[in-house]
Amino acid sequence: MARYAQIVGWGMYVPSEILTNDDLASVVDTSDDWIRARTGIVERRIAAPKETTATMAIRAAQAALRVANANPTRLDLIIVATATPDYPFPATACLVQDALGATKAGAFDLSAGCTSFVYALAVGSQMIISGAYDQVLVIGAETLSRIVNWTDRNTCVLFGDGAGAVLLQASAVPGGVLSAVLGADGSGGDLLMLPAGGSRHPASAETVAQGLHYVQMNGREIFRFATRVTARATRQALDEADVNLEDISLFISHQANGRIIQSAAKSLKLPPEKVFVNLDRYGNTSSASVPIALCEAIEQDRVKRDDHLVMVGFGAGLTWAAVVVKWGVPLPVPRPPRWTVVWRRARYRWAAVRSYLHRLGRRILSALIGLFVRNNGSG
Repeated sequence: MARYAQIVGWGMYVPSEILTNDDLASVVDTSDDWIRARTGIVERRIAAPKETTATMAIRAAQAALRVANANPTRLDLIIVATATPDYPFPATACLVQDALGATKAGAFDLSAGCTSFVYALAVGSQMIISGAYDQVLVIGAETLSRIVNWTDRNTCVLFGDGAGAVLLQASAVPGGVLSAVLGADGSGGDLLMLPAGGSRHPASAETVAQGLHYVQMNGREIFRFATRVTARATRQALDEADVNLEDISLFISHQANGRIIQSAAKSLKLPPEKVFVNLDRYGNTSSASVPIALCEAIEQDRVKRDDHLVMVGFGAGLTWAAVVVKWGVPLPVPRPPRWTVVWRRARYRWAAVRSYLHRLGRRILSALIGLFVRNNGSG
């Protein structure tokens, strides 16, 4: 029997702090008019000091599980798409797995720049279609405000923080993720990068002094690259899915720049009502931009059952990707009963207690082993 990977849950989280163009104009040489004209961005969200990629990913994941009325203990895999993990290791996905109480799930991070979520969606869907797994949680989350040089007007005006998630589930009903096209051109890796912090340039006083822990970007070349690959990847994904261009119900591109989205829409001859844009309110949230846009499109009643959606990403690597999805869930989703909300909260609290007990148990065991070794040694 054929298997399909349907999107059955979705959720997003954005920080409450809003940073407007006028706010930026008070700290760098820029203006609201300059930013709007070149990017289409009006404001962006900035993570609070205690918010991280993991905490935002957890909130988005919980929202997606709530929509699907899904039990996290039945998750098979969690993929966090991010360029700004909490740590180089462990994977942010492992932190999410622990917080959700997803005791049976594997977990890993996927890094492909701003394309990461679409890459992860392709990987997760193939895990299901192949028969390996039944439920895969895919999250895109970023705290780009932590790696932006707030004195560089060419980059600091672009980025924002946030997270979005979808739950993929195996289904016998035709639809879901119909095709995926992934691409890369590593010769352009230097066009958008975070130079320091890896094995080539480990963190040091020198790398910090040179500002190598901030995003560096050749904006003009990235613009040219993105306008070329967005429409091309879309056409390739549609061809693989055997879906005609005119059958697209909604085009959701990575929200990097309004002019890039307009250029792609013009090339594909898509009318404005078939193109979703929300970067004016969130800026470029990298791997979080596509899932956040999807969630808002659903909230705005722009997605209906049997609609064909195209989701496209492009970014550092250089990388690009596109997926075609036939929507299979009736909308709107009914609100869950009150008791399920209470039970779900209790389950997450138990996950936190369980995690604490596991850590405490390890410390106690380590102390007992140390005591045993010392006593034997002294004897």
